[in-house]
Amino acid sequence: MTTPEALAREAIDEALRLAGWIIQDAKDANVDAGTGVAVREFPLGKHGFADYLLYINGKAAGVIEAKKAGTPLTGVELQTEHYSQGLPRTLPAWLRPLPFLYESTGVETRFTNRLDPEARSRPVFHFHRPHTLVEWLEAEPLLLPYKDGKPDPRSQLPATLRGRLQQLPALETHDLWPAQVKAIRNLETSLAEGRPRALIQMATGSGKTFTAVNAIYRLIKHGGARRVLFLVDRANLGEQALKEFQQFDVPDGNYKFTQEYNVQLLASNKVDGVARVCITTIQRLYSMLQGEPELDPAAEEPSLFDSAAPSAREPLPVRYSPSLPIETFDVIFTDECHRSIYNLWRQVLEYFDAFLVGLTATPSKQTLGFFHQNLVMEYGHAQAVADGVNVDFDVYRIRTEITDKGSHVEAGLYVDKRDRLTRTRRWQQLDDELVYAASTLDRDVVAEDQIRTVLRTFRDRLFTEIFPGRTEVPKTIIFAKDDSHADDIVRIAREEFARGNEFIQKITYRTTVKKPKELISEFRTGYHPRIAVTVDMIATGTDIKPVEIVMFMRSVRSRLLFEQMKGRGVRVISKDDLRTVTGDAKGKTRFVIVDCVRVCESDLVETHSLEQKPTVPLKGLLDAVGFGSTDPEIVSTLAGRLARLTRALDAPQVKRLEEVAGVTLPELVAGMVEALEPDRQLEAARNAAGLPEGAEPSLAQVRKAAEGLLKAAVAPLAKNPALRQEILTLKQRSDQTIDMVSKDRVLEAGFSEDSKEKAKTVVESFERFLKEHQDEITALQVLYAKPWAKRLKFKDIKALASAIEASPRAWTPERLWQAYETLDGSRVRGASAPKMLTDIVSLVRYALHQEEELVPFQERVEARFSNWMAQQENRGRRFTDEQREWLRLIKDQVVTSFKFERDDFDDVPFNQRGGLGKAARLFGTELDGLLEELNEVLVA
Repeated sequence: MTTPEALAREAIDEALRLAGWIIQDAKDANVDAGTGVAVREFPLGKHGFADYLLYINGKAAGVIEAKKAGTPLTGVELQTEHYSQGLPRTLPAWLRPLPFLYESTGVETRFTNRLDPEARSRPVFHFHRPHTLVEWLEAEPLLLPYKDGKPDPRSQLPATLRGRLQQLPALETHDLWPAQVKAIRNLETSLAEGRPRALIQMATGSGKTFTAVNAIYRLIKHGGARRVLFLVDRANLGEQALKEFQQFDVPDGNYKFTQEYNVQLLASNKVDGVARVCITTIQRLYSMLQGEPELDPAAEEPSLFDSAAPSAREPLPVRYSPSLPIETFDVIFTDECHRSIYNLWRQVLEYFDAFLVGLTATPSKQTLGFFHQNLVMEYGHAQAVADGVNVDFDVYRIRTEITDKGSHVEAGLYVDKRDRLTRTRRWQQLDDELVYAASTLDRDVVAEDQIRTVLRTFRDRLFTEIFPGRTEVPKTIIFAKDDSHADDIVRIAREEFARGNEFIQKITYRTTVKKPKELISEFRTGYHPRIAVTVDMIATGTDIKPVEIVMFMRSVRSRLLFEQMKGRGVRVISKDDLRTVTGDAKGKTRFVIVDCVRVCESDLVETHSLEQKPTVPLKGLLDAVGFGSTDPEIVSTLAGRLARLTRALDAPQVKRLEEVAGVTLPELVAGMVEALEPDRQLEAARNAAGLPEGAEPSLAQVRKAAEGLLKAAVAPLAKNPALRQEILTLKQRSDQTIDMVSKDRVLEAGFSEDSKEKAKTVVESFERFLKEHQDEITALQVLYAKPWAKRLKFKDIKALASAIEASPRAWTPERLWQAYETLDGSRVRGASAPKMLTDIVSLVRYALHQEEELVPFQERVEARFSNWMAQQENRGRRFTDEQREWLRLIKDQVVTSFKFERDDFDDVPFNQRGGLGKAARLFGTELDGLLEELNEVLVA
């Protein structure tokens, strides 16, 4: 019977061969037979026998200590170290002691590179290739500072990545935000300490990718990283990341990143040998590790939020790929890593002997655990808002009766039936009363008036409450429940807004004619569409800065997904850039979440796991099985879904499935259920181990047998993509009921209590600031005095504005105006009109309760000017048309500068009309008195 030790040697031999090593016994050794030769049972004199002595180009370079499976390997390191020092002096060696030390059971392997500073062992998926060890041995040494007046011994050794990471030059900070500087410095400290994993948490819109590109440039330029992998969630985010590299100006030269280093966005399953940065999805990376020649690009389009990954609890099987060895990448950056590392994909990342750096805006406990709790940067939304890197948000709620409670349709009435797949419709008279709950809306039943009522309410409140004073629909993202729901929203919104096709567009994976990335680009930079309806396509990662409204017409259970969806609105944008797509916008100081499904009030969960969300889509379950999962919970849930589907199919559909599957659906389900039976698993484990009847197999033997049974049970699905697709197609062919009868009504429409509380805090803080600084700031001294003891000057207003906008307050006239409007819109006018510095006067007067309404300063001045002109007419004072034009220009100057001075005649537009001389001729000796009177009347 083969011993555990022998089994370990067989596994190690095979692993070495796959990595390109030649295996020899000591008695038959020919160490010049190839670049890498592993000699078994090599005698080391008094040091005993090395299980494997590794030769590189004819000289000894390392040892492998083999142990049986299950042996804790960290306790074996001293033994390996002992062997590394035992090579006879008469034999050639690269270095003494030997630098490369492995401990392995054939299942688990650890590696120590003694060339590293503070060398310590690390787990590796496989052995390194001989050619890689050659590169490491022939690397140039580092010129290190003297120690105690003597050369550092490491200056004589080949430099390693970990050694170079300790010698990075100072960071150039002039193009970086403070948060980005801190993130890069903290990451480099973590890498210099040899920590294998690090997590960077930065709020959406705070420049995570730009931060990563900076760090990657330094790792390649100064750290000597041979190749860096940048992993993204889906294909369009890869294209977005590539643009960041292409636009990055290197800090030490007048050129771009991609002009100095090759950056490859993988469009095939082959890494370019000269690429220093590779950008790809984890889906493609897994495909490459599986040895697949190509991957269908469509597989990279969906977010991992939509795939099987979140519903699986065991890693996908990964095996060694000689074409993609473990040393292919030195560092791996995972963008929005909470989606990439959960369960199904983690072994793909752990395959590589590389540092792992995670980038995320919304870390979960599981993410933190994966990165060993090494959170090197924490920069949340609140701090990003305070720093002006993000904009804050308000929540506007729309509640309707059917949204909250569902509805019913009486028996005898007609409803439409719509085929989910073809969308063909037919009439059907109800034999029984149709009662449906809110949870079935837009899945089983579509209540058209519910969608219409929500959209009509949004339309009617948009320019009066949500963005008062605006006339153009702000760039808006509406999140729908599925593709069919998105179609319904698009159709009804066009009717309610009375606009054409270009006004509102659907952007989902099923969009045809134009590719989704083209539609996203148009939405980002063009005037149309004003509204984009999506499911998850632009829910995560996609950068669309002009978005000012994020509207939820679907519920979300995951906190991570909700934060990502909300994050589509937080990005800052310059006033000029915003106006190129939204002409009447004066600046983006906030965005608004329009919550139509109470998502902001829901208890959100940390992850998408099956235990917490038993309604994982059928597609997710089928994808999990297709990717190799044999997780019992997935198999059990899938069996139940297929059993229900069996009862819903008609005879032709059943026959069609049997033709594709080769077995009937009931047989397939029965096999899955049987494989889940504990007794069947025990029996299989007993038979596999050759145990007698009644003997208890070990837990490991049962697990192995269970995995084999489950794998065989789901094989008809796992090995047959056509069957999986046919099941989905048949599932979609069930009908939706279209309720055209029920009439919906609005229960509530207004800003949420949280938004009001936030506004109240801002208002109270502002009014407290005014009181505390009334004796220090000149403008406040003047405004507190009634009647004014002296005239307020524009420079005083500017000084007050600077004090208000200074950190940590960061208030602007727009934000303060919005806060007052949120609390009591009936007393606030022109809430979204362009705000000028002089509006601070209106804000202060209102805050001091000197005025009953908050009205833009310009509007006040215009009203006072009109009244003053009427009074002059009533008193018999007549002005010529030319005098009236000059008076209007003087009034406009007061609007922007609070006061008119004689020197203002030297500036535009007065100097273009003759300046002070012309004014003196027009008004004669009345000029000075007229100016004084206007200054008094218009700003009183």
